[in-house]
Amino acid sequence: MNLALAQINPTIGDMKGNAALVLDAAANCPNADLLVCPELCLTGYPPKDLLMHEGFLDEARAQLRALAESLARELPTSITVVVGLPLACDTGPGITNSLIVLRAGAIIARYDKRLLPTYDVFDEDRYFVPGSRACVIDVGPASNPTRVGLSVCEDLWRGEDAGFASRYLDAPDPVADLIRSGARVIINPSASPFVLGKSARHRDILRRHATNHRVHVASVNQVGGNDDLVFDGHSCVIDPSGSLIAAARGFESQLLVIDLDPGATPPASLPPRASPLADPAQNAPEELAFHALRRGVADYCRKTGFKSVLIGLSGGIDSALTACIAAAALGPANVLGVGLPGPFSSDHSVDDARDLAARLGVHFEIVQINSAFEAMRPPLDHAFRALNKPALGASLPDLAEENLQSRLRGVVLMALSNRSGSLVLTTGNKSELAVGYCTLYGDMNGGLAVLSDVTKQLVYRLARFINDNFATLGFANPPIPERTITKPPSAELRPNQTDQDSLPPYDVLDEIIDRYVEQRQHPARIVLEAGFDAPLVDRVTRMIDLAEYKRTQAATGLKITSVAFGPGRRVPIAQRWRPMAQ
Repeated sequence: MNLALAQINPTIGDMKGNAALVLDAAANCPNADLLVCPELCLTGYPPKDLLMHEGFLDEARAQLRALAESLARELPTSITVVVGLPLACDTGPGITNSLIVLRAGAIIARYDKRLLPTYDVFDEDRYFVPGSRACVIDVGPASNPTRVGLSVCEDLWRGEDAGFASRYLDAPDPVADLIRSGARVIINPSASPFVLGKSARHRDILRRHATNHRVHVASVNQVGGNDDLVFDGHSCVIDPSGSLIAAARGFESQLLVIDLDPGATPPASLPPRASPLADPAQNAPEELAFHALRRGVADYCRKTGFKSVLIGLSGGIDSALTACIAAAALGPANVLGVGLPGPFSSDHSVDDARDLAARLGVHFEIVQINSAFEAMRPPLDHAFRALNKPALGASLPDLAEENLQSRLRGVVLMALSNRSGSLVLTTGNKSELAVGYCTLYGDMNGGLAVLSDVTKQLVYRLARFINDNFATLGFANPPIPERTITKPPSAELRPNQTDQDSLPPYDVLDEIIDRYVEQRQHPARIVLEAGFDAPLVDRVTRMIDLAEYKRTQAATGLKITSVAFGPGRRVPIAQRWRPMAQ
């Protein structure tokens, strides 16, 4: 059987465009017996509450009919095409996450996803009802067909990749039902978002299914960014011995074609017609994170209509890394760097920002905020006196004075955005966002938070990785100035300020964040296992809890870890549960 996996990049709601991607993939594999496309590829994933809008399902069904007609008209009748879309349940009320099998212009089979993930960013119980039947189709010549079993994403993962396997303890195993129905090849269209380390776990799960049941397993995953989620692709085929025999590159569209011979004794595979194997387990985490963030920025801009971005360049490591990712995603000509020196900015900050821009080849402008800052003093001081409060500058800069500088910078960036039509990228990292070391309506201003799921330590590792591998990543030279990497991080909102004036060392802070946010550990456990002082852990976890109101108002952030701030972590703002280490 000649199998083709269409690792495509659908746009949510662009059903006509998504159908064109399927048709184009089919046209480029004329010898394929079976073409498999990702989960919900006709609507894009996740469609969320669009599923509840009147006419959405009708349009999806109409586009399916149009696709079937186009396939029958333009391609050989022998090809079987599997596409994903939401459909009205055929046995009662509700919507199903379905696969439709097309051949010669006709629907020959339907499969409804049986296991519906409802954890982390997934909310499928809100929208779908589960299927209850296995579906196996015959592909290839009638004299010797290949029995192919249909599954969708979670039907194979069963929550094991994300630590939610207990959710399905009482649920029938869709894979076992396919095997009992005679499947010799199991296909698994999916829309599985990227998380560092998850792709390798997926491969292990696929291997286990293949070896336990002595079948070929083929997974085709969506690629591209949709809002906060990035889909990495990494589609693959595993043979009955557990060997990876074909794999698509990560973070780009690709048509993966391979010949299988499931009827051989023992089961065998013919040499694949595919690109060299792409195994995420062989990639450094920094490399995967870079490509995920680049893909996320590129697709967020393309799918929302932005052609250019602008970034406040402070001379610091976070804005430098953001600028590198943006330049790689959109091209240097579509990135504007803006220096915004204020009363406490150092000379080297402007120099480092200008050096970065030159290395990247991005345009760089300087907008001083000193005059705006001084202009705000008289009216604010008048108001402060009326409130019996000290005037600005009455002592060393306090929080009001620091935040005023940040907000003036935000005003400038948003004005430039309005005039130029460019999207503002925020530059704050996960460590800062976790503890609220950021200013609402200031440095948090923007449309996309590129580093909101990247801890400070990972920021430094990514900066080193980019400089060490600049040529293979598409840069003309190491783009980040060495001084930007080595100097102590500072917001430069008061004299001689460094981050560590207000925060613990980042190695300590990041471990507490990982344990409290991603692993959801109690502060007492953090103290016991990490050996940190209880008052420090209580202080940091308290800061994380109190900053929830800021994160609720933050720009959409790209998710690359198991728990990002956003839809996958839903914590009330007005709440009084305060776990303490002491």
